[in-house]
Amino acid sequence: MRALEQANRVRLARAELKRQVAEGETTVAGIVLDCPWEAESMSIADLLMSQHRWGRSRCRRFLTSISMLETKTIGSMTERQRKELAGRLTGDQDRVAA
Repeated sequence: MRALEQANRVRLARAELKRQVAEGETTVAGIVLDCPWEAESMSIADLLMSQHRWGRSRCRRFLTSISMLETKTIGSMTERQRKELAGRLTGDQDRVAA
């Protein structure tokens, strides 16, 4: 029962996180850099596709350009991967080069 309660808590928190991204209240780059608890086991593709006008094709092209799998979880990303991803999303070339 506790596992089910925890799964429901995570599911609801992720839904709220996706809603915030879709409505522009927060950014994917910010979530990737901060890595909140609800996003740790979330795939990067799920988070990217919660953005307005980001479907599966755009997500695949973007992730292929930085050599990252769609199934990569946010919690398993290295600091360098986080900074590169956030830099490409925001257009911040200093982060991409770092």
